[in-house]
Amino acid sequence: MKPIRKILVIRFRQIGDSILAIALCSTLKRSFPTAEVHFVVNKNIAPLYEGHPDIDKIFTFDKNENKPFHVYIKKVWQVVHQNQYDVIIDMRSTIRTLLFSLFSLHTPFRIGRIKGYTRFLLNYPIDTYNKSLNIDMVQRDLLLATPLETIAPITYTKDFKLYITDTEKEEFRKYMINKGIDFSRPIFLIGVTTKLAYKKWNQKFMLDILRRILKEHNDIQMIFNYAPGHEEEDAKNIYNALGCPDNIKINIQASSLRQLAALAANSTFYFGNEGGARHIIQALGIPSFSIFSPSASKSMWLPNNSTFAEGISADDILPQQKQAEMTYEQCFDSITPEEVYKRLNPIILKLKKNQL
Repeated sequence: MKPIRKILVIRFRQIGDSILAIALCSTLKRSFPTAEVHFVVNKNIAPLYEGHPDIDKIFTFDKNENKPFHVYIKKVWQVVHQNQYDVIIDMRSTIRTLLFSLFSLHTPFRIGRIKGYTRFLLNYPIDTYNKSLNIDMVQRDLLLATPLETIAPITYTKDFKLYITDTEKEEFRKYMINKGIDFSRPIFLIGVTTKLAYKKWNQKFMLDILRRILKEHNDIQMIFNYAPGHEEEDAKNIYNALGCPDNIKINIQASSLRQLAALAANSTFYFGNEGGARHIIQALGIPSFSIFSPSASKSMWLPNNSTFAEGISADDILPQQKQAEMTYEQCFDSITPEEVYKRLNPIILKLKKNQL
């Protein structure tokens, strides 16, 4: 068989999904160092992957290229016919993403997830959602590389990393200093709210835990992370309820994902709701502790790798049988401030002693 020259990895959707997919891209690059690894993502999140050493080319699709179906089809056709891929890994394996394989039936390895309709176009469908597999999402993603073991040893890595330049980090550091941040003290990036309401931890509980951190660790500085709209309203309501303390900076704004990454890289720790910002933090090697809603499995969405990352979910407190008898809100509210602080405070103490 001819050498692997070009690999296409398709990973549309959200920030967190695409960040975790980096482990697969890095695995492929380590295993086939002379091959080009191309990455398909939504245009709004593509800047996160600029300059990534394991991604040679990024293809993006914006709203105008996704919605008119004929425009989408044309671009998919152009991507595969201009590159002649040896491997296509369709991480979503939807009817729309399968078009990449449909237009490239000569590709020897067309890999994706087992679904009822994927067997017609994928010659290596993988059962990544097998419920008997007690593995996290990164490990599930890496299963998509296993068909390539037939042609070469695969060097697997669970690490997913993002890269920003020293200039980006230093420029944002200066901005933070101008906003009153003291880099001789710990800086906590706080995921105080969420884009989706059903993933947001009880705001009274969040207020309680932040008040306790401020009282017992008055050297910690907090930066609230939020987007415009209802997230900003939530953040300001909590800030006001806390009495607008000097230790909280609510006016440090990241105007792009690259700036959010620079903010994360200049932080000491992340605490708060699980979401895209938490994935960025872990990908930059910053420790974290996150709160998982009942809609997001901690065992699946909190992968273990070289970066310290902990969290809490209803599964840590209640057996599955008990949760089945409760409402979604009751399960979420079982994550009380007391349960969170019992786990969080030892981590904070270790962090301040530089033991993490």
